[in-house]
Amino acid sequence: MADLFKKQAKKYSENRPGYPDELFRFIASKTPKNNLAWDVGTGSGQAAVSLSKIYKNVIATDASEQQLAHAHKLPNIHYKHTPATMSPADLARAVSPEPDAVDVVTVAQALHWFDLPAFYAQVNRVLRRPDGVFTAWCYTLPLVDPPVDSVFNRYYATSGPYWDVARRLVDEEYRTVAFPFGPVEGEDHTGPFEFTSEVEMGLDGLLDYLRSWSAYQTAKDQGVELLGEEVVAEFEAAWGGEGTKVVRFPVFLRIGRVVE
Repeated sequence: MADLFKKQAKKYSENRPGYPDELFRFIASKTPKNNLAWDVGTGSGQAAVSLSKIYKNVIATDASEQQLAHAHKLPNIHYKHTPATMSPADLARAVSPEPDAVDVVTVAQALHWFDLPAFYAQVNRVLRRPDGVFTAWCYTLPLVDPPVDSVFNRYYATSGPYWDVARRLVDEEYRTVAFPFGPVEGEDHTGPFEFTSEVEMGLDGLLDYLRSWSAYQTAKDQGVELLGEEVVAEFEAAWGGEGTKVVRFPVFLRIGRVVE
């Protein structure tokens, strides 16, 4: 998974959307204690920064050193490189030397890349009992306006052969992902709960966001330029003369507690 993003780590950190404050307030409302959060697959730290405003300490891990090099540094965020070759025991020690110590485990736009049985075993080891919370979310295709969305949908269809099969879970809004957790306090299901992230972007920013996709890099490695001159011209025509537009990313959150 880390190899899919290492070549465009800088573009990823600069052009991926953040997440709405409402999402983090909702998560915090379900965690009785706010001492320690573990943000897994943190990338360049978009989620970790928001978590750091709520939780006393945040352990933010990623398999990509290139991504971590572009992460946002704050005193209470502890970034740690966790390569795929790291043993489960070493990973557990990197997160917390004691079991049952983590108040919330978060995964932003990355759960679909994981070996879920092995990962969930780690989550169950570190989460505080009985009220530790696990949460994961993804965002799907951005929405701008009908002309831009039409071009975007055609572009996404063209990129299809270059996505890893795991991308299907994102297209399905994490509704079909294995999720062995129970509903949190006050809820009768584990989601997905829907939020929206809004970002003001110019066309160049949107195109750079598309270049941060793993599918774009995979195609490029195979000698295919998905954003060729004709495609860019279509986006320019659809965008019109406006400098910036509001780009809306639908966000889908799964959240649950440890099941004894």
